[in-house]
Amino acid sequence: MQLIIGGAFSGKRKIVRKMGKKIAWLSAYDGDLLSDWNTRWTQDSVFVLEGFEKWVGDELARYKNHDQVRSEMKKLFHLIKLEERERKSEALLIMVELGRGIVPIEKNERVLRDLVGWITQDAADLSDQVHYVWNGLSKKLK
Repeated sequence: MQLIIGGAFSGKRKIVRKMGKKIAWLSAYDGDLLSDWNTRWTQDSVFVLEGFEKWVGDELARYKNHDQVRSEMKKLFHLIKLEERERKSEALLIMVELGRGIVPIEKNERVLRDLVGWITQDAADLSDQVHYVWNGLSKKLK
């Protein structure tokens, strides 16, 4: 599993597309549900998931418990790694860096920013590779 992280519109998708491999996308920005991840992963493709801040927001509204949302996301990351091994394929998580901007005024936005930050740390910990993207350039961190 690889993590691709960077700010909004920093070139994360461009970097992934440059890999030149067949890609299956699951995107919260296109209205895709995170629960559909396993059925959307097509044979012989790299599987890309993006829009975690939206999915985390949805889960937070559903559970209203930070620890439970974080735990569910960690379980998902473990399942993705298992599926990756079974399929002999790879998964890429694209995540937006939310922690470097202005602190949101609204409490619920601060909670979301913090939770996404913790979940991104979990993803980085479990990923075999981590890449940071800015201005269309990628730097391997792990």
